[in-house]
Amino acid sequence: MHEGSSRAGDAPRSTRRRDLLRMIGATAGGAAMYQAMTSLGLATESPFRGTPPLHGAPRGASVLVLGAGIAGMVAAYELRQAGYQVQVLEYNRRPGGRNWSLRGGDRFTELGGFTQHCQFDDGLYLNPGPWRLPYHHHGILSYCKKLRVALEPFVQVNHNAYLHSADAFGGKPRRYREINADYRGHVAELLAKSTQQGQLDQDVSKEDQERLLESLREWGALDKHFAYARGEASSNRRGWTRDAGGGLSAKPSPSTPLELKDVLGSRLWQHLMDGEIYEFQTTLFQPVGGMGRIGEAFGRELKSVIRYGARVTAIQQDDHGVTVAYEDADTPGSAHTANAQWCVCTIPLSILGQLPLNVSPAMAEAIAAVPYAASVKVGLQFKRRFWEEDEQIYGGLTYTDLPIANIGYPSTGFHSGGKGVLLGAYMWGPDAYAFTAMAPEERVRKAVEYGSRIHPQYRQEFENGISVGWHRSPFTMGCFGAWSDEMRERHYDNLCRMDGRIVLAGEHASYLPAWQEGAVTSALDAIERLHRRATGGVA
Repeated sequence: MHEGSSRAGDAPRSTRRRDLLRMIGATAGGAAMYQAMTSLGLATESPFRGTPPLHGAPRGASVLVLGAGIAGMVAAYELRQAGYQVQVLEYNRRPGGRNWSLRGGDRFTELGGFTQHCQFDDGLYLNPGPWRLPYHHHGILSYCKKLRVALEPFVQVNHNAYLHSADAFGGKPRRYREINADYRGHVAELLAKSTQQGQLDQDVSKEDQERLLESLREWGALDKHFAYARGEASSNRRGWTRDAGGGLSAKPSPSTPLELKDVLGSRLWQHLMDGEIYEFQTTLFQPVGGMGRIGEAFGRELKSVIRYGARVTAIQQDDHGVTVAYEDADTPGSAHTANAQWCVCTIPLSILGQLPLNVSPAMAEAIAAVPYAASVKVGLQFKRRFWEEDEQIYGGLTYTDLPIANIGYPSTGFHSGGKGVLLGAYMWGPDAYAFTAMAPEERVRKAVEYGSRIHPQYRQEFENGISVGWHRSPFTMGCFGAWSDEMRERHYDNLCRMDGRIVLAGEHASYLPAWQEGAVTSALDAIERLHRRATGGVA
């Protein structure tokens, strides 16, 4: 989820946070990068330890939940189980919020009036929001199990996918395995030489130097002379010019490693660490049929308590309860109200900050302080799965410094033949802002144009596409809450504390921004505190 790119057309730009993380990872290792991500609020361990015990709900106690995204539906599900009377107001006419899959026949309208009609064939989809589930996100996985949402593996790292730079190797993409093997091999050879020349004598004992050399030979695929060279050891990592076979043509032909200066100069090594980030380590999962299956499953469970198409216009509280004004999303000006003793509000801060809301100055300041990150996704349908048929790429990601940032290959439907949908672009930062400003059809055209530099088959095989610019999403106006350390220090606790009869929840009220696990754990923490307050305790 945290992939970036390093160029926007030909214009220079400042280093991005994700570029900084890659540099930290490249020089100090994956552990150091993870620590840096934690300090930036991008990665941390899920605190989920099971659902809180909500015993002794007061008779007749009522809760109004605003938003039927993952946080809102987790809150509603657990509160109703505990005996509370629950109502949910949801802007969209579907459950899930950012947990969403676009399929053939779907339509949606962005801010600015751009309406798109998804033309994908049956069984094909795009996940505009979340698209993968780390194995250690125990909370969201537990609800998949409870709600019987079938899961399948999500391929993050594919050694046969591509790494690409417009300025390296004549713009020709290289296989991930080639850059991975050659970078490690050359680094291992340099360190082996330093060890053999006694340059580590003061830091490493003689016995450990011998063990180090042995490990470098294995890790870097070095030959008996501790050189990274053309041969069986290196080809078993980077691939062969001709693979082994049978009969008279059985003998394999080794491949020739790239020169160290070319590997370093390409900067393609910056993507090698992505699969080592804690959130992207195997095993990752995805729901069978699209990420939206989770929201749909919650929606079935909560069918009787969700009012769809309800756009909240104001939130007011007093000593006795909470009153929410809302209108039908398709009929501006139609006035309705909903009342409850308590309120769990999961409306994104980018929307909530524009609504009349009587909370404390500290919470109001916190709501206004958090900006939302920009992101754009583009889904492209092709006449055939050429990435599998022509290039043997089954799942995983290709990374590029073109504005599209990466290409995601489906982790399902292998060898199914027929058509397929690629994630043709997944952008952050300046490129995302630039693409958000485009009409949806222009984003799709650009994604095909850029993608064809990596896969020439694009132009002939492309059929249709769809795109989502999250800053044009009327129900989020952005992708996720982009906290900084300074903002967390000043505002995070004030945002999360109960304010009278209102408590906020969502990925923005977590240390797992942009992840559904943040929404789950935030909701569970919020309702536990609400329950304590409702039963006479301290929240």
